[in-house]
Amino acid sequence: MAAEMTPRERVMAALNHQEPDRLPIALGQAVGDGITLPAYVRLLGHLGLDERQAQVKDTRAQTARVDEVILRRFRVDMRGMGLGAPDEWKEKWLDERTVQDEWGVVRTRPPGSYYFDLCGSPFAEDNSLAAIDRHSWPDPNNPGRYRGLGEKARRLHRETDYAVVLDLNCSFFLRCAELRGWENFYADLVADQEFAGALMDRFLDIRLAMAERALAEVGEDVDILMVSSDDLGMGDRTLVSPAVYRTLIKPRQKRMFDLFKAKSPAKRFYHTDGAVYSLLGDLLEIGVEVINPVEVHATGMEDTAKLKREFGDRLAFWGAIDTHTVLPHGTKEEVRAEVRRRIRDLGPGGGYVISPVHNIQPDVPPENVVAMYEAAFEFGRYPLASGC
Repeated sequence: MAAEMTPRERVMAALNHQEPDRLPIALGQAVGDGITLPAYVRLLGHLGLDERQAQVKDTRAQTARVDEVILRRFRVDMRGMGLGAPDEWKEKWLDERTVQDEWGVVRTRPPGSYYFDLCGSPFAEDNSLAAIDRHSWPDPNNPGRYRGLGEKARRLHRETDYAVVLDLNCSFFLRCAELRGWENFYADLVADQEFAGALMDRFLDIRLAMAERALAEVGEDVDILMVSSDDLGMGDRTLVSPAVYRTLIKPRQKRMFDLFKAKSPAKRFYHTDGAVYSLLGDLLEIGVEVINPVEVHATGMEDTAKLKREFGDRLAFWGAIDTHTVLPHGTKEEVRAEVRRRIRDLGPGGGYVISPVHNIQPDVPPENVVAMYEAAFEFGRYPLASGC
């Protein structure tokens, strides 16, 4: 049996495709491994904790900020951090359900919904290059974004033994779809590639300027970089054809990953939902080292043993515990069996971090959340039992 490791040692061994003492466990410290606010409130109540302490982490996704007591309860091995809000700016609430962000995108939360839907796009009516120049873009140099960032990274890295995750999310593909409007932008990718490319470049220029300054602030005091959460897949296919991806999106993603590779030795984490089996080779080519959430109900992603055989020597997997069927509808024993299966498929040789497929949804019983994390600890110790 391997000697007990610190959480950071455990995470980094796994991401370096080595077998640690046990599989690392994640919850709410990156993008795509969190828990929605309603599910979190129910979990707090189930554990006998004060439900009033629940706080929103992300307005759009309605995820919860996971409290330290829960992180310790579930033996979570990493701690996350991100950029601050710009000075003299707050989200602009147009009414009690509708909010505008600093990019000019408007979202609303319909009655009875858990989430905010796109309802206003600043380029919806004008796809001219002049409109890009006229737009009021965020200032990447606003000092509020970086105030205290380096100090927090140093404190987490030097005063705790957790792996430090820095969220510098440089997603540009789907964010530009929101800036233009979904239907308009998908049409532009075919009918007006000059505009689509110019819009993505302007957005990416700003995000990369933020990332470069943040990386200078934190130095080597972070272990994992959340580079992007640009979804490339839906349930049964990619969002755009592989040809469109390789022509318009992949070169810009390569530019993004090249900057991160040049500026930091930290592991590069990429989140994409959906059926992206056909693009995993492309993602490896541009420098992705960790893939999340491994959506096991999407076409081509179901067979996690196959994913491990084909990509597991170069790509670490973060996620894979089924939130589509098993967590919301399964028994506790079925949850435990799901955890055992994914450990068996993805755990050998390292390269696996256990977490749910995307954020734990409101319909997941708290008993199943507890069962998942208890099973992850119970079955995830190396050497892995033959029955996993």
